[in-house]
Amino acid sequence: MFLSYLSRKEKLKFLDLAIYMADIDGEPTNIEKRVLTKMFAEVEEVREEYTFTKSESIDETIEFFVNSNPVVKNIVYLNLVTISMEDDLYNTSELLFLEGLQNKFGISAEKRRDLISIVYAERDLRERASRIIKE
Repeated sequence: MFLSYLSRKEKLKFLDLAIYMADIDGEPTNIEKRVLTKMFAEVEEVREEYTFTKSESIDETIEFFVNSNPVVKNIVYLNLVTISMEDDLYNTSELLFLEGLQNKFGISAEKRRDLISIVYAERDLRERASRIIKE
């Protein structure tokens, strides 16, 4: 979501974080793979450049975003939250990773709640649309 606002390099770096997030708790689930596929489609113009492997240093990737503007940090964080929440499975590794990013990115608790509410609202809208279509 909103990945088109990122620069070419930011998109490539985001994909590193997205792959890391999906792998953090083991092999990505089918739902996580589906979310990643949607995200890859959103950054279509850099797909050919991306190697589909995790970065050797996730810390360097995180540091790249620490110095980014707040809009970029919010977009990155929002999309990582989406990956973590899509499969409805609570995972401590994902939670700790997101908390660390929140602190490093300087995202307030209020902003975090706002970003998470976007993920819930999108899921609710998709679920409602699905029910309406199937009636």
